Amino acid sequence: MRQLLYCLFLVLTFPIAQLCYGQIPTDPYEEEDTLKIVRSHVPGSGFRLINKPDGVLTFSAYASTRYLNQTGLDDNYTDAFGRTKNIDKRNDLQFQKVMLYFKGWLFDPKFRYLLYVWTSNTSQGQGAQVVLGGNFQYQFNKHLDVGVGIGGLPTNRSMYGQFPGWLRMDARNMTEEFFRGSFTTGIWVQGEIFKNMYYRTMLGNNLSQLGIDAGQLDGGFDTWSSGLWHTTNNYGRMGPYGDFERHNSLATLLGASYSRSNETRQSQPDSEAPENSQIRLSDGTGLFAINAFDTDASVLSAKYEMVNITGGLKWKGFSFDADYFLRWVSKLETTGPIPVDQLFDHGLSLQGSSMLLDKTLQAYLTGAFIFGEYGDPTEFNLGLNWFPFKNKSFRVNAEYIRAYRSPVGYASFPTQVGANGNVFMINLELFY
Repeated sequence: MRQLLYCLFLVLTFPIAQLCYGQIPTDPYEEEDTLKIVRSHVPGSGFRLINKPDGVLTFSAYASTRYLNQTGLDDNYTDAFGRTKNIDKRNDLQFQKVMLYFKGWLFDPKFRYLLYVWTSNTSQGQGAQVVLGGNFQYQFNKHLDVGVGIGGLPTNRSMYGQFPGWLRMDARNMTEEFFRGSFTTGIWVQGEIFKNMYYRTMLGNNLSQLGIDAGQLDGGFDTWSSGLWHTTNNYGRMGPYGDFERHNSLATLLGASYSRSNETRQSQPDSEAPENSQIRLSDGTGLFAINAFDTDASVLSAKYEMVNITGGLKWKGFSFDADYFLRWVSKLETTGPIPVDQLFDHGLSLQGSSMLLDKTLQAYLTGAFIFGEYGDPTEFNLGLNWFPFKNKSFRVNAEYIRAYRSPVGYASFPTQVGANGNVFMINLELFY
């Protein structure tokens, strides 16, 4: 098995390495210059296609490949109501995700635009496999930047905009995935209140609009989320994880978010939407599923409220991050009697990392815990990130996952609802 994975790794990495470097130069001085360009590149800055006095167009791309092995999971699980459900375990290789960004400014550098194509290979054949989106933003000054279009609700730190600057490759931990909101259409304001104190607040359609058409939304326009955070010593404005940059002085982050939304059954994304973020019970049962509480009654609408408190430390290649979540689900409108009139769940996620080799090899460990009314699932992740070009634009990621009754999962996520056991994955990620 080890030899097979090694061969697979070589086959996958060689063509992507050629793509990143271009043709391998024969002149040693040319090779040195090429390496300097690659290593100094800022991930996501892309290629400047058009540069005119009245506008700029830049193209950048994100792409990832994943080998996922879920054969170490149990064949089925039993939910909190005694219902047994099968798990369709995966063992496959997918060109996981492609995102093409077209961005820049028009007429005035303060007026910016972002247009993108987002496709998830694991969701082929589904309605949300390919997403076209974007937004417009106007920055009055560093204190006030206004945007409209599709954006991420700042329900927690991983939604502040630092993707893909996570320890894990294209996957949040179990606790974040369970509690967070997602991407929706709306209007937001953001900026720097004073030095190193940042905010983002957004009014949107619902918690997750991917896979939801306009006719499925209610008329309330009452989804609201706001985040406030402070950093020190060049931690990074968006709160990226890990200390790839190596801070010689202690850098810190402390922040909090509050979110609320009135949700209906129709406004929930399909269970296999690429960025699914349905409201679930802690055993994984969808709140709006038919007969969710095993009483021949279903929930039609509910009010979601969530508080997230986040903190992080970086120092000499080490990092530690902690997030605490509290979620209330109330005002349950149902078709009949159910055993609760409101729900309260809370959870904790802990993440630690160390650069074993400067700008080359990083190890991380994550623990995720949910304390819920219908179960207390946990998950542990142990992973390695290898940056072969000493740049965050390309990495190889290997991770072992130990899951206990996971309440989250869908096709583009490494675990499944009810997952109990071991999962292994190898990822390649390019962000230029």
